[in-house]
Amino acid sequence: MGRLSRRAFALAALSTLTTASSAAARPEHPRRATTEMRGVWLATVTNRDWPSQPGLTAAEQRAELIAHLDTAVRNRLNTVIFQVRPTADALWPSPYEPWSSYLTGTQGRSPGWDPLGTAVREAHARGLELHAWFNPYRIATHADPTRLVASHPARTHPDWVVAYGGKLYYNPGLPEVRAFVQNAMLDAVKKYPVDAVHFDDYFYPYPVAGQTFDDDTAYDRYGGAFPNRAAWRRDNTDKLVLEMARRIREIRPTTRFGISPFGVWRNAATDSRGSDTRAGVQTYDDLHADTRKWVREGWIDYIVPQLYWNIGFAAADYAKLLPWWAEVAKGSNTKLYLGEALYKAGDPAQPAAWQDQGELSRHLTLARDYAKARGHVFFAAREVAADRIGAMARVVADHYGQPAKPPR
Repeated sequence: MGRLSRRAFALAALSTLTTASSAAARPEHPRRATTEMRGVWLATVTNRDWPSQPGLTAAEQRAELIAHLDTAVRNRLNTVIFQVRPTADALWPSPYEPWSSYLTGTQGRSPGWDPLGTAVREAHARGLELHAWFNPYRIATHADPTRLVASHPARTHPDWVVAYGGKLYYNPGLPEVRAFVQNAMLDAVKKYPVDAVHFDDYFYPYPVAGQTFDDDTAYDRYGGAFPNRAAWRRDNTDKLVLEMARRIREIRPTTRFGISPFGVWRNAATDSRGSDTRAGVQTYDDLHADTRKWVREGWIDYIVPQLYWNIGFAAADYAKLLPWWAEVAKGSNTKLYLGEALYKAGDPAQPAAWQDQGELSRHLTLARDYAKARGHVFFAAREVAADRIGAMARVVADHYGQPAKPPR
C-alpha cells in the first residue's frame, strides 16, 4: 500500500465499488447472488491473529476480538472460523483442559472473561456465523512436557503423548485419546450455540525428514487387522471424523461439521484418481487423512481444501485443483468451499502472481463456473484487517457487492 493511508485507501476502494461490482454480476454467471460462504479464519495459535499478544487485559482482548468481527462485517463476510483449542487448551472455561497461554501468557490462568462465549454472542449479533475451530491432537509447539501446567492431561497421561519434530502430540492410535479429545471439544458444543465445528489440516503431523512418529506400542496393540501401518493410521483418522460427526448431531443437531485439509489429496502420479499436481505432501499418504472419502461418503457437512497456490503455479495449480475438488464433491451432500491464501498477497517472498492485487479476485471469478463451489474462506483475519496490497478490497469490490448468507 506504500504511503497511502488506510483511510485514503478505503475511500479509494469504495469509489470503485459501483463500477467494479458490475463484474460480479456478469450475465454469464447469474447464480447465487445472496447465498455463499464468505469466511475468514481467526487464528490464536502463537497469537497469530488474536489476541495481538498474551497478557492484555480482558477489556483489551475483548476490544481486539470485536474489531475482527466488525472488520469481517465491513468486508461483507458472513462467517468467522475462530480457533478455540489451538494446543490442547481452551478459550472457554473447560473442565477438560487448561486455559490457553495465548490469552494470559500462563497456561491455566483465567483471563477473567469467556472469549468463546463472547465471540458467539457478538458474532450472532452482527449477523455472522461463528464456527469453533479445534486442533484435535496438537499438545504444544515445543517438546518439553514440563512446560505444561502440572494438571495438564498430557502430564497426567504421559503414555498418550508422542514427541515429534520438536512438538508434542496426542497419539491418534489410542482409543482413549480419541475419546478424550472428542469430549474436550464437544464440551464447547454443549455450552455454546456454535454454528459449526471446524478442523484444519492437522491429523497425523506433517512429515519431518529423518524423524519417526513413534506409535509402535499402539500399532502392535491395535493394528493387527490392517495390511500396514498407514492403513491403520487412516482408519484412526476416519474413526475420529465419523465419531465426531455422530456426536455433534446428537448434542446439537443444527451445528455442522467442516474440515479444511491441505489442498492435495493425492497426486495423479501416485493415484489415477488424484489431481494433476506434483505436491510434496499428499494428505492421504502423509497426514493419513482420506479427505476425498469423507466428501464422497458425506461424513462431513463441508470441506474447505486449502488451495493456497496461484493460478498457473506449476506444482499445484489453483485452476487445476478447483475442478478436481468440484468433481469430488459432485453428487455428494458435502458442500465445497475454497480456502484462499490472502496471507500471500503482497508478501515479497511469494511468486510474482501474489504481488498482483487481482490474483485472489480471479480465483473467485474462476470458481463461478463450478456449481459445487459454494464460497471461499480467507486466511487469515490479520491480513483481512491489514489488506497489504488491497487484494481483499478488490475481492469485495469485484464479488461482494451485496451481503450474502452462508449455505445451510
